[in-house]
Amino acid sequence: MSTITGKHLPRRTFLRGLGASVALPFLDAMVPAGRRAAAATSAAVDRTPLVCIEEVHGLAGCNEWGASRNLFAPATTGPDFTLTEENALSPLTPFQDYLTIVSNTDVRMAEAFSPPEIGGDHFRSSAVFLTHSHPKQTQGSDIFAGTSMDQMYARRYGQDTPMPSMQLCIENLDQAGGCTYNYSCVYTDSISWASPTEPLPMIRDPRVAFDMLFGAGDSPEEREERRQTRRSILDWIAEDVVALRGQLGATDRPRLDQYLDNVREVERRIQMVEAHNSGGDARELPEAPAGVPDSFSEHMRLMFDLQVLALETDMTRVISFKLGRDSQNRVFPESGSSKPFHPASHHGNKEDSILEFNKICRYRMSMLPYFLEKMKSSEEAGVSLLDKTMIVWGSPMADPNIHNHRRCPLVLLGKANGHLKGNLHLKAADETPMANVMLTLLRELGFDELTSFGDSTGTFDLTTSAT
Repeated sequence: MSTITGKHLPRRTFLRGLGASVALPFLDAMVPAGRRAAAATSAAVDRTPLVCIEEVHGLAGCNEWGASRNLFAPATTGPDFTLTEENALSPLTPFQDYLTIVSNTDVRMAEAFSPPEIGGDHFRSSAVFLTHSHPKQTQGSDIFAGTSMDQMYARRYGQDTPMPSMQLCIENLDQAGGCTYNYSCVYTDSISWASPTEPLPMIRDPRVAFDMLFGAGDSPEEREERRQTRRSILDWIAEDVVALRGQLGATDRPRLDQYLDNVREVERRIQMVEAHNSGGDARELPEAPAGVPDSFSEHMRLMFDLQVLALETDMTRVISFKLGRDSQNRVFPESGSSKPFHPASHHGNKEDSILEFNKICRYRMSMLPYFLEKMKSSEEAGVSLLDKTMIVWGSPMADPNIHNHRRCPLVLLGKANGHLKGNLHLKAADETPMANVMLTLLRELGFDELTSFGDSTGTFDLTTSAT
């Protein structure tokens, strides 16, 4: 453990044990005596965490009939909009003050530019979501797209954290070589690009993400040995915890205990998943690692919990999260629909089929409030993570029935240290690139000199609607 030096703990304090390294959340003891009032003020204006979340297959509200039923965009623009019960965003109603909806923007770089590219929309889209650059059609090593906004931010503002960025996903993305329509699988397997030729791998297994955050073992063999003992990572740092608690004040001790309880609870759930999946029973996801739950909702909750732990300890400030893989055929019984995801998205413009697809969209959106509540409950110097963070949720596809990339769904969540107002529906003028919004977000995040991004044609006003 880093010991108290002078009159305060270093901000980046770790509790260390054999093969374990547990970072701490912000504590009052990390502020020098006499400066706590200033710390409470600075906590609201320090570097903004960025979380980018991609949904595949668009939404049911992005075709003409679905739009007429307000299945995505609310009926009114501006503040105090109403989300009807069947709107896919309705699960977010309790967080409307943190919600900025941007409708009617286009992701044209995901469209086919030449006849050989026609039909390959599913295998371009993910690479475009955060780059807004058109991927080169190839199954070889000469891949080329663009640098994604999350990696631009990580390169400039994430280098002083242990992990400049984290890339997470839900579905199996471990597919090497070529995909359909002569596109490399890397285009559909990642949304984070360190450069136009460097897609970053995404982590599906909660155990792998947990071990990255907490250094649970210096080698794969050591990690496996620790797991076999069924001991918690907290057992290895118990002495440091006791020593630290003796140096903390009455306000910090409960916060430390709550944080360690959260770490242990996430670890316990991962252990339960691993034990269940290693028991010999048939699995719903037979190809998945033992740490991956068969349950979509439990997998999502675990990944969200890990993101909150990463952000509140400042292990990273940049996270990208890919919720699916294009053309996946997973069934989501909890949604009330028995249709596989991709076939349901090809609804044939039939009203009952659009509503059936909307059940799946709404269910998948219902995973987000769990994350938002966790973010809102985590505070640093009286400021919640949700108030500090910029969360970008969107899809590079609009109406999946025709693989359309015009009028794609985009949602901003959190207050981004005051850069986002919330409780706002903004409708862009026709033919506005989504890249205009991304450019504006980057400028709000500190890229004042940036004049273009992807296929942007200008900036986007995040305070008033164009219509």
